[in-house]
Amino acid sequence: MSRARRTLFVTTALPYANGPFHIGHIMEYIQADIWVRFQRMRGAEVHFVCADDAHGAPIMLRAEREGISPRELVERIAATRPKTLAGFQLSFDHWHSTDSPENVELSQDIYRKLKAHGLVYAKPVEQFYDPVKQMFLPDRYIQGTCPKCGTPGQYADACEKCSTVNAPTDLIDPRSTLTGVRPELRSSEHLFFRLSDPKVVAFLREWTSRDGRLQPEVLNKVREWLGEGAGESKLADWDISRDAPYFGIDIPDAPGKYFYVWLDAPIGYLASLKAHLAKRGIGFAPFLQDPALEQVHFIGKDIVYFHTLFWPAMLKFAGAPYKVPDDVHVHGFITFLNEKMSKSRGTGISPDAYLDLGMNPDWLRYYLAAKLNDKVEDLDFNPDDFVARVNSDLVGKYVNIASRAATFLARHFDGRLRDDDAQRTAWWNTVAGNAADEIAAWIDGREFGKAVRRVMEIADAVNRYFDERQPWLLSKDPAKRDELWRVCSDCIVAFRNLSVFLAPILPATARKAAAFVGLDRDFLWIDLDTPVARIVAYEHLMTRIDPKVVEALIAPPAAPPSPATPAAAIAPKAPSPGTISIDDFAKVDLRIARIVAAEHVDGADKLVRLTLDIGEAQPRTVFAGIKSAYDPAALVGRLTPMVANLAPRKMKFGLSEGMVLAASGDGPGIYLLAPDAGAVPGMRVK
Repeated sequence: MSRARRTLFVTTALPYANGPFHIGHIMEYIQADIWVRFQRMRGAEVHFVCADDAHGAPIMLRAEREGISPRELVERIAATRPKTLAGFQLSFDHWHSTDSPENVELSQDIYRKLKAHGLVYAKPVEQFYDPVKQMFLPDRYIQGTCPKCGTPGQYADACEKCSTVNAPTDLIDPRSTLTGVRPELRSSEHLFFRLSDPKVVAFLREWTSRDGRLQPEVLNKVREWLGEGAGESKLADWDISRDAPYFGIDIPDAPGKYFYVWLDAPIGYLASLKAHLAKRGIGFAPFLQDPALEQVHFIGKDIVYFHTLFWPAMLKFAGAPYKVPDDVHVHGFITFLNEKMSKSRGTGISPDAYLDLGMNPDWLRYYLAAKLNDKVEDLDFNPDDFVARVNSDLVGKYVNIASRAATFLARHFDGRLRDDDAQRTAWWNTVAGNAADEIAAWIDGREFGKAVRRVMEIADAVNRYFDERQPWLLSKDPAKRDELWRVCSDCIVAFRNLSVFLAPILPATARKAAAFVGLDRDFLWIDLDTPVARIVAYEHLMTRIDPKVVEALIAPPAAPPSPATPAAAIAPKAPSPGTISIDDFAKVDLRIARIVAAEHVDGADKLVRLTLDIGEAQPRTVFAGIKSAYDPAALVGRLTPMVANLAPRKMKFGLSEGMVLAASGDGPGIYLLAPDAGAVPGMRVK
């Protein structure tokens, strides 16, 4: 029985329009794009849209600093988007902006409908005001200590450690991040959405409880916010207004008030969809009201509160033509060597730098896919693992099949494949089993890592088959010509099938693979069942990653001189030391050390006490001036070179028995050196 054609409205979280995409954006977009491409390959009608989140105080304040209007800033950022979206093969149907006529219209319409349902009310609130900046402070410009867990430096809207949503006035020792002053409390009338209304809470409990709509870990968190059973909810009403000055959408019946950015930002999904549909001559309201439509959102774990409470409640009680989401898929963050990415420490990966270095976007798409699953787990980028995995899997296994078999088919059979579909199907079923159904189910369920592992298991089996049949020997025996033809034809069809499986992940490479097997279009899932008649001349489908390019990608950017400093006033670099002989260098005993313990030194502004294992009977203690750059807890387990024969130095805090090696430059930042994978404590550095 044929499968019903799916109609999908798919979005990703809106990037804030105050800077270029960061790698977290690209990870999310790649995850959604893989899923979308797969659905299209299977025949679904997909409308994949996103937009820039263009409103709010940060954009207003940055534009003010630069002496331009907020709209000029937003337009400048928008102009940078196409390069990155196209560069990473992201197949959005439309990219819009929340600062658009469609978003104004829809935001005001939803507001009016919520108000008509009695879900919006006004009340005076005490709000923090910065007397230096002369403005009421948005939540993100107030920091203080979380009253629940005691973590300092937290914003009000969501504590990074315990996820508690506080009011700004709940914070302990609040400070304005704009001026550093303690803000004053002043009264202002604000508008609120009745998130705590019993009918809203009842709807959210019902909506979130549907099997599969939310991942289990997300559902558990939402239930904490909602409260269990039929008891009283923990939800507080939601402040949806902001005072001037503010860059946003006017509230139609409240002069001088603007919608809080988190009201109009998700409506930007609908605004982008409306603009997209208008270009295709499709009616917005009828499209949303189609019972077959599925509305799917891909988001990060930091914005779950907004997308699982405010957003569905707004859509539900605004009524027709709006539709509540069917699924909200949440992912974790991307880290670098298991640490939070940081530009200041040079551990960020710039998407623009990746493209500017000429790196293949399919490399990154594959690496991320291999680590993505349907859980809310952080994904780690490890440069060595990135190089090894791509070079081994994609070049050494997948592409290798085509390059090896194509040589013999071109040389001996003019690129034609042996017509032996029945026997080949039996062979493929032996090699791959039920892989097509398994991989389809995994990709549909966002278990990309499982799909990738299955593909590579098959690639290994096909390469073994090729090696066992030894076509280089078969080609020398005229009596084995037919067997040679069959083996190489089998491998090309297997390569085609693997290309179909990988096409959502590797769109650029799969496009070349499709042309190689005689298609003038992108692969469809049904191509698994079609014969391959011949191949065209083989051209390299993918090159290996040069580790030096990755080193350039992850190298911390050079700090530019301050624009306020005249060039002539910049101090010249210190002259390099004179040359030394190899004998001089040999006097330095450099050893690989493992950091087995690290702690702050009481009373020291810069020092961290390191306990180092260099393969000796007893570990050594070294005091290193790296406190400004590293959290001691994050150092434990790392390998780093150290000078092992430096004379011990008596310090105020104890005896330092060596020196670890770190790099620094004219700009800020200290960077511990690290050996390549495979080094062990005690190894000599020569």
